[in-house]
Amino acid sequence: MNTQSSLLKLFGLTLMMLVAIQGGAQSKSESSAAATCCSHDAHAEKPSKSAPKAYVCPMHPEVKSSKPGKCAKCKMDLRKVKAECCAAEANTNQPAPARTGNNMVIPDVEVLDQDGNALHFYTDLIKDKTVAINFIFTNCTTICPPLAATFARLQREMGDKVGRDLHLISISVDPLTDTPERLKAWGAKFKAGPGWTFVTGEKQEMDKLLNALGAAVSKREDHTPAMIIGNDSKGVWTRTYGLAKISQITGVIQNVMAGKVEESSAVEEVKP
Repeated sequence: MNTQSSLLKLFGLTLMMLVAIQGGAQSKSESSAAATCCSHDAHAEKPSKSAPKAYVCPMHPEVKSSKPGKCAKCKMDLRKVKAECCAAEANTNQPAPARTGNNMVIPDVEVLDQDGNALHFYTDLIKDKTVAINFIFTNCTTICPPLAATFARLQREMGDKVGRDLHLISISVDPLTDTPERLKAWGAKFKAGPGWTFVTGEKQEMDKLLNALGAAVSKREDHTPAMIIGNDSKGVWTRTYGLAKISQITGVIQNVMAGKVEESSAVEEVKP
């Protein structure tokens, strides 16, 4: 009887020790997770009074300030820098580059449109759309004005299809100069309307984009008058000559919209 009682007591003590150990381990794990987690709610409820605010130019990241203002180089409004932990989390949530067909891989880099809106290039401008893309810079006096005039003709020829069935995108090859304000003023000369987006941004991001699209050049004046036409939903992409006759370009666009490309339009330049 004594032996049985002793065994029961020993069993009870052992059980209590196991429960205590398990509870301590769980508490320690939860405390560790709470200490390492970047909680947005915690930041919102208890903002740090000591953390200095920082503002940076979206075009010239080297231009920084501790208070709101304008960039000394391009006169754009400085934007508040996100907290490091939140920025790190945002980076981990960035979607992977999109492989859209014909081996075209488009990075979802952050860009600015002519109204200063921050956009993700693939997600906001390309995904599930048919697009025509050309490359320009606002100080250009040679091929860029004719390229813009071609887009202006497309805008007139295709009417209300622009912005619905077809989206025009002009990408700056000189993002250090071409602020959204400059692009908007330049586009106004060609009566750019809804459905025609001008794109610029921080140079490193724009370099990634231009490299992916095969439009990177060491000198801005060296960029070619190529036009990229793509139908993301059907995975059909081609390049054509951006200064060709408007009838040729609209023919290529209509084929791409239908999900097909003629062999003659798949070359870098289609002679007018």
